[in-house]
Amino acid sequence: MLQLVVDWIVYSLFNLDPASHWAKALNFFIYDTVKIMLLLFFLIAILGFFRSFIDQNRIKAWLVDKKIFANFFASLFGALTPFCSCSSIPIFLSFVKLGVPLGVMFSFLITSPLINEYLVVLMLGFFGWKITAIYIVSGMFIGIFVGAILGKMKLEKYLVRDLAGNELEDSSVVEYSGMKQRILFGIDEANSILKRLWIWIVVGVGIGAVIHNYVPKEAIDSALSKTGIFSVPIATALGVPMYGSCAAIVPIAVALFRKGVPLGTALAFMMATSALSLPEAVILRRAMKLQLIAIFFGITTLGIILTGYLFNFLQEVLVHP
Repeated sequence: MLQLVVDWIVYSLFNLDPASHWAKALNFFIYDTVKIMLLLFFLIAILGFFRSFIDQNRIKAWLVDKKIFANFFASLFGALTPFCSCSSIPIFLSFVKLGVPLGVMFSFLITSPLINEYLVVLMLGFFGWKITAIYIVSGMFIGIFVGAILGKMKLEKYLVRDLAGNELEDSSVVEYSGMKQRILFGIDEANSILKRLWIWIVVGVGIGAVIHNYVPKEAIDSALSKTGIFSVPIATALGVPMYGSCAAIVPIAVALFRKGVPLGTALAFMMATSALSLPEAVILRRAMKLQLIAIFFGITTLGIILTGYLFNFLQEVLVHP
């Protein structure tokens, strides 16, 4: 239904030629922007309602006591929080103050930007449920595995513990008197996130529309032929300095994939942009020394590269002919 409405607006109301690149790009832009906005609002509101039942302070205290499953539950908690890499850092810093094991903290810090509701919504809309499901599993695995490795390396000596108290204050516990308040919390959270993301959605979809309709497939194929098996690490390396919202990055990754970039290469670029960024490294310097930041980035980058190769290997199975 939405596609029919957009077709009418672009081709009938605006009277544009359906065969022109400009008309196709505009159609792509309007349809994907509206679809993303609607999906984000409703799913974030629903998940926000369920998250209102979660006591963040209790979760942090609980993670201190757990041993075997601590990395898993920290990764799961990260997946349920709607944060980018930099937005996850205040919670990470509060974990430092609370004394949560280092590897457990990193499981949260890695998974939180890799998996969140709006990224999942975007991937469901663009890639379908199979790719999204495997992406979630792989993102969780990276968080758990990398966190476990870092936890075994005895790197606590690289933490900076004399942090400003204002940055490490635990979040206050919010009590809700009834279901109406919880529903309103979900709606307010959806509105709040959309207010912060809408410009990234517009920019991201706009770039995706241009790539999708103007970048020749031959140019993509030519670039890929020159990188070959190294396309995944190159895409990962390119993603690190490109800090941005998932709302902007996912449409770009989709457009690249539709132009012939292998699935794992496109997703590696997206994951690196989401989980690793230069602004994140700068902020993390408040909590850890440069050696630990380098180790964290290095091991996480390796995990993303291996995941990219896995998606490339499974591409024929995951993507419909």
